[in-house]
Amino acid sequence: MSTTHRPARRLTRRLVQLYAGLALYGASSALLVEAGLGLEPWGVLHQGLAERTGLSIGVVSIVVGAVVLLLWIPLRQRPGLGTVSNVFVVGLAMDATLALVPGAHALAARIPLMAAGIVLNGVATGLYIAASFGPGPRDGLMTGLHRRTGRSIRLMRTAVEVAVVATGFALGGTIGAGTLLYALSIGPLAQLFLRVFAVRPAPDGSQAVATGSPRGAILRG
Repeated sequence: MSTTHRPARRLTRRLVQLYAGLALYGASSALLVEAGLGLEPWGVLHQGLAERTGLSIGVVSIVVGAVVLLLWIPLRQRPGLGTVSNVFVVGLAMDATLALVPGAHALAARIPLMAAGIVLNGVATGLYIAASFGPGPRDGLMTGLHRRTGRSIRLMRTAVEVAVVATGFALGGTIGAGTLLYALSIGPLAQLFLRVFAVRPAPDGSQAVATGSPRGAILRG
């Protein structure tokens, strides 16, 4: 292959990964909602706010993502294409999936739905983070707090997500076995799929678009 075509092909692959990953992330979150056995931390908040406002959970996800992105300003974080895309694509994909997937009532159907949602979430996370177009708004909030406070990313992530889950639960969001299973498995799953979907850097070591995706702050929600 001509070396002049390689950067374009690499950029195309990264863009496909980014948007496929974000769409799958929204779909996986919707599967967890349909399973009804517990959501990922930010999903608990989104569901609780949706219950209180009457908005769809996808719209709530978009609004929350936009608000979190505004918090980047005092933290001096710089968003990338992936950051802005994350705000909109995930929420739209959630609502689309919820409209298409029939509700599951039997436990025998809800458990596989929960498992599929968690695994698909790990695949989606690996896809969009490996594309290296910038972190999601919630990831960036955690890394920004880490830089501003000097505290570890692990501590910042734990503090933020505990607050998010507690608030979401108080508003009516669902906490259950799926929440715990997600917390235990998303890190290993995301790391696995980060390796699977890793994009090799350009021969000169550069990327076609500015990157900056903190792999130590695996999400989201």
